[in-house]
Amino acid sequence: QVQLVESGGGLVQAGGSLRLSCAASGRTFRNYAMGWFRQAPGKERALVAAMTWNGGRKYYADFVKGRFTTSRDNAKNTVYLQMNSLKPEDTGVYYCAADEKYLPANYDYWGQGTQVTVSS
Repeated sequence: QVQLVESGGGLVQAGGSLRLSCAASGRTFRNYAMGWFRQAPGKERALVAAMTWNGGRKYYADFVKGRFTTSRDNAKNTVYLQMNSLKPEDTGVYYCAADEKYLPANYDYWGQGTQVTVSS
């Protein structure tokens, strides 16, 4: 089992920045690829970013490319999502997820989510 806890969400004005953190516990964190998802009101959950166990490969959805950056610190069992130039459409609940595979069809482990609200 892997337990994931997100933090760092909040209310920010358009154009601002937030950094989300996802702290992992349980099984060896460095064995897991990670993903960040978001779910906007009335919409399905969407993949935002993902990376391999060592951060050597990364994926970003087109709607966040150039604005969001994901990274990880395996010594701290933590994954980060740096979000810059935020837009109102970035509003939603952000989740981190873990899986042994990079970009799996379904991630095995999920956090509880953290709310991000971007005001115009």
